[in-house]
Amino acid sequence: MLPPARQDSDMNEFLPVPNVVPAGRIEGDGDEDTALLRQMLKDAKSYLLSFSWCESIVNSYFAGGVGMIFAIFLFEIIPARAGVDRWMWIVVGDIPPAYLPLGDCKTSREVFDTYIDGMKKWVVLAREGRGAAPDDCVPPVNVPATPEWAERLDRRLTSLTKLIKPLFE
Repeated sequence: MLPPARQDSDMNEFLPVPNVVPAGRIEGDGDEDTALLRQMLKDAKSYLLSFSWCESIVNSYFAGGVGMIFAIFLFEIIPARAGVDRWMWIVVGDIPPAYLPLGDCKTSREVFDTYIDGMKKWVVLAREGRGAAPDDCVPPVNVPATPEWAERLDRRLTSLTKLIKPLFE
């Protein structure tokens, strides 16, 4: 990974956050992990481009992760409308995907913590059989809000906190 706030020779401007690398330079723990992380980059791009507020992606950066389990990417976008941050974090893996504007999280660690906290809020609601309302500040989850799904996601969040969180410290 790049040192914090370093200007990379491939970029024309300073990155707004530390500890990310251009997505083209993703390297996992081996060839298989690298291939899985590159697939996750494609998934993150598809997820981001699925929103009407994202006109296109200008630049992509990798903030960390483990192939097909959990990864955080940072994207510079061209917003399709005013009021949309031009920098978006995307979380993907074998968990529900989510986006967070850079204005909400300044580091990948903050993204990890915010993602886990938001999903835990969803778990609480889903245990009651309730979906999230816009005021709940809960990321959208692409499974039914049922106690069964809540338990499955809760177990996954516990594992991520134990195993993946240290990557972002």
